[in-house]
Amino acid sequence: MRINQQITIVVAVFTATILISKPLSAQQPNAEQILTKFESVINAPKDQDLKAKLVLIDSKGNEKERTITMLQKGDDTRLVRFLTPADQRGIGFLGLPNDVQYIYLPAFKKVRRIASHVKNQKFAGTDFTYDDMGTLKYSDDYNPKLVETTEDHYVLGLTPKEGKRKDYGKLKIWVRKDIFYPVKTEFYDKAGKLWKVMERRNIESISKYWVAKEVEMKDLKDEHSTKMILSEIKFDSKLSDDVFTERNLEKF
Repeated sequence: MRINQQITIVVAVFTATILISKPLSAQQPNAEQILTKFESVINAPKDQDLKAKLVLIDSKGNEKERTITMLQKGDDTRLVRFLTPADQRGIGFLGLPNDVQYIYLPAFKKVRRIASHVKNQKFAGTDFTYDDMGTLKYSDDYNPKLVETTEDHYVLGLTPKEGKRKDYGKLKIWVRKDIFYPVKTEFYDKAGKLWKVMERRNIESISKYWVAKEVEMKDLKDEHSTKMILSEIKFDSKLSDDVFTERNLEKF
Protein backbone atom coordinates (compact mmCIF):
# COMPACT_ATOMS: atom_id res chain seq x y z
CA MET A 1 0.00 0.00 0.00
CA ARG A 2 1.31 3.43 -0.90
CA ILE A 3 2.24 5.91 1.80
CA ASN A 4 -0.33 8.46 0.54
CA GLN A 5 -3.09 5.87 0.75
CA GLN A 6 -2.04 4.92 4.28
CA ILE A 7 -2.15 8.58 5.36
CA THR A 8 -5.60 9.01 3.79
CA ILE A 9 -6.97 5.97 5.64
CA VAL A 10 -5.50 7.10 8.99
CA VAL A 11 -7.00 10.59 8.59
CA ALA A 12 -10.41 9.16 7.68
CA VAL A 13 -10.44 6.82 10.68
CA PHE A 14 -9.32 9.64 13.01
CA THR A 15 -12.03 11.96 11.68
CA ALA A 16 -14.71 9.29 12.03
CA THR A 17 -13.64 8.62 15.60
CA ILE A 18 -14.01 12.31 16.47
CA LEU A 19 -17.49 12.47 14.93
CA ILE A 20 -18.67 9.34 16.71
CA SER A 21 -17.31 10.44 20.08
CA LYS A 22 -18.69 13.99 19.83
CA PRO A 23 -21.19 14.45 22.69
CA LEU A 24 -24.82 15.19 21.89
CA SER A 25 -24.67 18.41 23.90
CA ALA A 26 -22.14 19.82 21.43
CA GLN A 27 -24.33 19.08 18.45
CA GLN A 28 -27.02 21.42 17.16
CA PRO A 29 -30.37 20.42 18.68
CA ASN A 30 -33.29 19.66 16.40
CA ALA A 31 -36.56 21.61 16.29
CA GLU A 32 -38.37 19.38 18.79
CA GLN A 33 -35.51 19.64 21.28
CA ILE A 34 -35.36 23.43 20.97
CA LEU A 35 -39.12 23.77 21.46
CA THR A 36 -39.12 21.43 24.45
CA LYS A 37 -36.15 23.24 25.99
CA PHE A 38 -37.55 26.77 25.69
CA GLU A 39 -40.92 25.65 27.04
CA SER A 40 -39.15 24.17 30.06
CA VAL A 41 -37.33 27.48 30.56
CA ILE A 42 -40.38 29.79 30.41
CA ASN A 43 -42.45 27.40 32.51
CA ALA A 44 -39.66 26.45 34.94
CA PRO A 45 -41.15 27.95 38.13
CA LYS A 46 -43.53 25.72 40.06
CA ASP A 47 -45.81 28.75 40.27
CA GLN A 48 -45.72 32.47 39.50
CA ASP A 49 -47.34 35.45 41.20
CA LEU A 50 -46.98 38.56 39.04
CA LYS A 51 -48.26 42.11 38.98
CA ALA A 52 -47.99 44.14 35.79
CA LYS A 53 -48.85 47.41 34.12
CA LEU A 54 -50.48 47.19 30.71
CA VAL A 55 -50.01 50.06 28.29
CA LEU A 56 -52.41 50.08 25.32
CA ILE A 57 -51.17 52.19 22.40
CA ASP A 58 -53.30 53.11 19.39
CA SER A 59 -52.23 54.13 15.88
CA LYS A 60 -51.92 57.79 16.91
CA GLY A 61 -49.73 57.04 19.89
CA ASN A 62 -52.45 57.59 22.48
CA GLU A 63 -51.95 55.46 25.58
CA LYS A 64 -54.27 53.85 28.13
CA GLU A 65 -53.00 52.10 31.23
CA ARG A 66 -54.26 49.05 33.09
CA THR A 67 -52.90 47.04 36.01
CA ILE A 68 -53.35 43.30 36.40
CA THR A 69 -52.33 40.39 38.57
CA MET A 70 -51.38 37.11 36.94
CA LEU A 71 -51.06 33.80 38.75
CA GLN A 72 -49.69 30.72 37.04
CA LYS A 73 -49.11 27.16 38.19
CA GLY A 74 -47.04 24.77 36.12
CA ASP A 75 -47.42 25.12 32.37
CA ASP A 76 -51.17 24.74 31.90
CA THR A 77 -52.95 26.81 34.56
CA ARG A 78 -53.27 30.61 34.68
CA LEU A 79 -55.50 33.24 36.30
CA VAL A 80 -55.46 36.90 35.23
CA ARG A 81 -57.43 39.63 36.98
CA PHE A 82 -57.73 43.39 36.29
CA LEU A 83 -57.10 45.77 39.19
CA THR A 84 -57.49 49.12 37.41
CA PRO A 85 -59.11 51.16 35.93
CA ALA A 86 -62.30 51.15 37.98
CA ASP A 87 -64.56 50.22 35.06
CA GLN A 88 -62.50 47.06 34.41
CA ARG A 89 -61.65 46.12 37.98
CA GLY A 90 -62.47 42.49 38.66
CA ILE A 91 -62.53 41.27 35.04
CA GLY A 92 -60.88 37.87 35.16
CA PHE A 93 -59.59 35.11 32.93
CA LEU A 94 -58.96 31.50 33.93
CA GLY A 95 -57.04 29.06 31.76
CA LEU A 96 -57.06 25.37 32.72
CA PRO A 97 -55.60 22.16 31.27
CA ASN A 98 -57.01 20.76 28.02
CA ASP A 99 -57.61 24.26 26.62
CA VAL A 100 -60.50 24.99 29.00
CA GLN A 101 -60.98 28.73 29.56
CA TYR A 102 -63.36 30.91 31.55
CA ILE A 103 -64.00 34.65 31.82
CA TYR A 104 -65.64 36.63 34.59
CA LEU A 105 -67.27 40.01 33.85
CA PRO A 106 -68.32 41.87 37.03
CA ALA A 107 -71.15 43.64 35.20
CA PHE A 108 -72.89 40.28 34.65
CA LYS A 109 -71.68 38.71 37.91
CA LYS A 110 -71.31 35.39 36.20
CA VAL A 111 -68.49 33.08 35.10
CA ARG A 112 -68.77 32.04 31.47
CA ARG A 113 -66.84 29.37 29.62
CA ILE A 114 -65.08 30.69 26.50
CA ALA A 115 -66.22 28.81 23.40
CA SER A 116 -63.63 27.65 20.87
CA HIS A 117 -64.99 29.85 18.08
CA VAL A 118 -64.42 33.08 20.05
CA LYS A 119 -60.89 32.39 21.33
CA ASN A 120 -59.55 34.64 18.56
CA GLN A 121 -61.22 37.67 20.15
CA LYS A 122 -59.13 40.16 22.12
CA PHE A 123 -59.08 39.96 25.88
CA ALA A 124 -60.45 43.12 27.54
CA GLY A 125 -59.30 45.45 24.77
CA THR A 126 -55.68 44.28 24.77
CA ASP A 127 -53.84 42.83 21.77
CA PHE A 128 -53.71 39.39 23.41
CA THR A 129 -56.49 37.05 22.34
CA TYR A 130 -57.98 34.43 24.64
CA ASP A 131 -55.92 31.89 22.72
CA ASP A 132 -52.75 33.92 23.40
CA MET A 133 -53.61 34.11 27.09
CA GLY A 134 -54.01 30.36 27.36
CA THR A 135 -51.08 29.20 25.22
CA LEU A 136 -48.35 28.05 27.59
CA LYS A 137 -47.15 25.00 25.65
CA TYR A 138 -46.86 25.44 21.90
CA SER A 139 -45.85 21.78 21.57
CA ASP A 140 -49.41 20.75 22.38
CA ASP A 141 -50.79 22.55 19.33
CA TYR A 142 -47.97 23.05 16.82
CA ASN A 143 -45.40 21.07 14.85
CA PRO A 144 -41.95 22.73 14.91
CA LYS A 145 -39.34 23.06 12.17
CA LEU A 146 -35.90 24.65 12.43
CA VAL A 147 -35.97 27.20 9.60
CA GLU A 148 -32.85 29.22 10.36
CA THR A 149 -29.83 29.37 12.65
CA THR A 150 -28.09 32.69 13.29
CA GLU A 151 -25.10 33.51 15.46
CA ASP A 152 -27.30 34.11 18.51
CA HIS A 153 -30.66 32.48 17.77
CA TYR A 154 -32.45 29.37 16.64
CA VAL A 155 -35.44 30.31 14.50
CA LEU A 156 -38.39 27.91 14.63
CA GLY A 157 -41.35 27.73 12.28
CA LEU A 158 -44.50 26.33 13.88
CA THR A 159 -47.60 25.10 12.04
CA PRO A 160 -50.81 23.82 13.69
CA LYS A 161 -51.09 20.10 14.25
CA GLU A 162 -53.74 18.22 12.33
CA GLY A 163 -57.09 18.59 14.06
CA LYS A 164 -56.02 21.66 16.07
CA ARG A 165 -58.18 24.69 15.45
CA LYS A 166 -55.98 27.78 15.40
CA ASP A 167 -56.44 31.23 13.90
CA TYR A 168 -52.74 31.49 13.18
CA GLY A 169 -51.54 29.74 10.06
CA LYS A 170 -47.91 29.85 11.17
CA LEU A 171 -45.66 31.11 13.95
CA LYS A 172 -42.01 32.07 13.69
CA ILE A 173 -40.05 32.14 16.95
CA TRP A 174 -36.53 33.42 17.69
CA VAL A 175 -34.94 31.50 20.59
CA ARG A 176 -31.72 32.64 22.24
CA LYS A 177 -29.04 29.98 21.95
CA ASP A 178 -27.38 30.73 25.28
CA ILE A 179 -30.40 30.41 27.57
CA PHE A 180 -33.08 28.94 25.26
CA TYR A 181 -35.40 31.86 25.88
CA PRO A 182 -37.87 32.98 23.15
CA VAL A 183 -37.35 36.68 22.46
CA LYS A 184 -39.52 37.28 19.40
CA THR A 185 -42.59 35.64 17.88
CA GLU A 186 -44.23 36.46 14.56
CA PHE A 187 -47.84 35.40 14.09
CA TYR A 188 -49.09 34.85 10.52
CA ASP A 189 -52.69 34.53 9.39
CA LYS A 190 -53.91 31.57 7.35
CA ALA A 191 -53.15 33.43 4.12
CA GLY A 192 -49.49 33.66 5.17
CA LYS A 193 -49.54 37.40 5.92
CA LEU A 194 -47.76 38.71 9.00
CA TRP A 195 -50.43 39.63 11.55
CA LYS A 196 -48.84 40.23 14.94
CA VAL A 197 -45.39 40.47 16.48
CA MET A 198 -44.56 39.77 20.12
CA GLU A 199 -41.22 40.76 21.66
CA ARG A 200 -39.86 39.85 25.08
CA ARG A 201 -37.42 42.40 26.49
CA ASN A 202 -35.37 43.13 29.63
CA ILE A 203 -34.70 39.46 30.22
CA GLU A 204 -33.23 38.78 33.65
CA SER A 205 -32.45 35.87 35.91
CA ILE A 206 -34.58 36.20 39.04
CA SER A 207 -34.57 33.55 41.77
CA LYS A 208 -32.75 31.20 39.33
CA TYR A 209 -35.45 31.62 36.66
CA TRP A 210 -35.28 33.58 33.41
CA VAL A 211 -38.05 36.12 32.94
CA ALA A 212 -38.84 38.94 30.52
CA LYS A 213 -39.78 42.04 32.51
CA GLU A 214 -41.42 43.60 29.45
CA VAL A 215 -43.52 41.98 26.73
CA GLU A 216 -45.04 43.83 23.79
CA MET A 217 -47.67 42.49 21.40
CA LYS A 218 -48.20 44.49 18.19
CA ASP A 219 -51.24 43.95 15.99
CA LEU A 220 -50.07 45.10 12.57
CA LYS A 221 -53.55 44.95 11.03
CA ASP A 222 -55.19 47.11 13.70
CA GLU A 223 -52.08 49.30 14.17
CA HIS A 224 -52.40 48.81 17.90
CA SER A 225 -50.07 47.42 20.55
CA THR A 226 -50.05 46.34 24.18
CA LYS A 227 -47.05 46.45 26.48
CA MET A 228 -46.96 44.38 29.65
CA ILE A 229 -44.39 45.62 32.16
CA LEU A 230 -43.85 43.53 35.28
CA SER A 231 -43.67 45.43 38.55
CA GLU A 232 -43.80 42.59 41.09
CA ILE A 233 -42.46 39.07 40.62
CA LYS A 234 -42.74 36.11 42.99
CA PHE A 235 -41.87 32.51 42.21
CA ASP A 236 -42.59 29.22 43.98
CA SER A 237 -45.06 30.64 46.49
CA LYS A 238 -46.85 27.29 46.82
CA LEU A 239 -50.08 28.56 45.30
CA SER A 240 -53.05 26.33 46.14
CA ASP A 241 -55.08 24.59 43.44
CA ASP A 242 -58.11 26.30 45.00
CA VAL A 243 -56.89 29.58 43.51
CA PHE A 244 -57.48 28.30 40.00
CA THR A 245 -61.20 27.61 40.16
CA GLU A 246 -64.35 29.14 38.73
CA ARG A 247 -65.50 29.96 42.23
CA ASN A 248 -62.35 31.95 42.99
CA LEU A 249 -62.46 33.68 39.62
CA GLU A 250 -65.53 35.65 40.64
CA LYS A 251 -64.19 36.56 44.07
CA PHE A 252 -62.55 39.94 44.39
